Amino acid sequence: MISGNLLRSAVISGANNISNNRKMVDELNVFPVPDGDTGTNMTLSISNVAKELAVKKDLPVGDTAKVVSSALLRGARGNSGVILSLIFRGFSKGLKGLDEAGAEDIANALDMGTKAAYKAVMKPTEGTILTVSKEAAKAAADSVANGETDPVKVFAAAVEGAKVALAQTPEILPVLKKAGVVDAGGQGLVVIFEGMLSVFEGKGEVDATETDSAKSSDNENTYEYAVSVKTNRNDKERDPIGLRSLLETIGTDITVEDSKEEIKVKVNTNRPDKVLRESLKYGSLIEVSVVNIFAANKQKKENENIENTVNSDDKGDYTPVVPENDYGFVAVAAGEGLKSLFVDLGVDSVVSGGQTMNPSTEDILRAVELTPAKTVFVLPNNKNIIMASEQAARLATRNVIVLQTKTVPMGISAMLAFDPETSADENAENMQTAADKVSTGSITFAARDSDYEGFKIHEGEILALANGKLSFVDNDIDHAALKLVKTLQTKDSCFVSVIYGEDISDGSAEAVKAQIEAKYPNLEVTLIPGGQPVYYYIISVE
Repeated sequence: MISGNLLRSAVISGANNISNNRKMVDELNVFPVPDGDTGTNMTLSISNVAKELAVKKDLPVGDTAKVVSSALLRGARGNSGVILSLIFRGFSKGLKGLDEAGAEDIANALDMGTKAAYKAVMKPTEGTILTVSKEAAKAAADSVANGETDPVKVFAAAVEGAKVALAQTPEILPVLKKAGVVDAGGQGLVVIFEGMLSVFEGKGEVDATETDSAKSSDNENTYEYAVSVKTNRNDKERDPIGLRSLLETIGTDITVEDSKEEIKVKVNTNRPDKVLRESLKYGSLIEVSVVNIFAANKQKKENENIENTVNSDDKGDYTPVVPENDYGFVAVAAGEGLKSLFVDLGVDSVVSGGQTMNPSTEDILRAVELTPAKTVFVLPNNKNIIMASEQAARLATRNVIVLQTKTVPMGISAMLAFDPETSADENAENMQTAADKVSTGSITFAARDSDYEGFKIHEGEILALANGKLSFVDNDIDHAALKLVKTLQTKDSCFVSVIYGEDISDGSAEAVKAQIEAKYPNLEVTLIPGGQPVYYYIISVE
């Protein structure tokens, strides 16, 4: 039989195992844009459970499963983290009220976990974590049907079923087969299950060996310095792969931009000396910036506008505020410029997040509960944050409407369409309609080498995305921005908004604006300093 303490230890082991294998899972992502990668999101999601279980011992198995479910749901980040939380939510329901779990209980719990995940996903895609979970549950059920009475052996059968299903995911999804990888979410689930099985089989907990900031929340970054270096390109033939390789071993949030004339590097690390020493191998230093992250964050918190910031005590506890107003708004955005813009548009709380930094269900829930309104509209502004927002809505003490805003421009258009004299349902419809009319493009860089949708992409190349799909690859940021406007605009287009990121100077942005105006005199161009990371430009056309 599986006791509560055994399940507790197994889940901690699973959390350690995904943490240790985070980068491996991240690298399975086919789309080469820098985003909130699967392994990182699953690690951050389940690490919330490990913290909770650290102080919850000697509980019945049903109560332990409930603790796991609750903590994982609140800590869920990104679509992969939310689906993982739903699997364990169903698993918890299957063990409800039990002191210990037998073979049939485990099989039933796995089946309920799969059904919970499928039910919550609007359009389930086979060949993903959902398929892996389904086949794991089926293997467990088959094991019981064949007379197995040992719950550990039933769970072992589930793990084998998951592995078989994972290996078949490329045959189900052609994009995986072309890239030569298995599904990242499915791999993450197998890694977690393997960590759990180690405990069930008496081999002990998998030790945590991962030490980088993926194990920490945004407020618990383990790296002290944010280092930026610009170097002259003395040897134009030398590939900076060695530079990136070093950075991977000493830091996180890494960017390496390589052009014919210079190399730009950004990294969070505890060894700025190594970054400078390695950069000098490629040329002389032009610009160097070393910022103490901890000191900067402390100063930032001291300067924050309390009125528009979600606050909590050191434990993360908070008391929901009284809903005095009819309507309130929560938006997700990264970059001081974008945060200020949404506040100016009437948003009560802006949750920090976006690509590479998906906020958790709890982050969004906290913002909702501290918004003094009876109905709160949530604008995720990223397709990978919508599911976490929807889970937060289910936990809230007030009416919450999650708009399907997949980009920042969609969120801006939705806010502009709000009418305080109209009902909540009418506003939801009008705001969503306004958002859906926006065409959004973005300019970013390739985070890894990839063969994607006919493009042979090399790490560091400039990527242009049109409405979430890769449009073309370029080597020049400004040229890509101008070309992307041509891709997005139609004969009916009237307005173009150009939101420029933290890596773009005011002068460069003004030059791009001037080029667009010269090329398309019929378009009204608005330039917005967004300050967002990752994306050099976010361009909307209406």
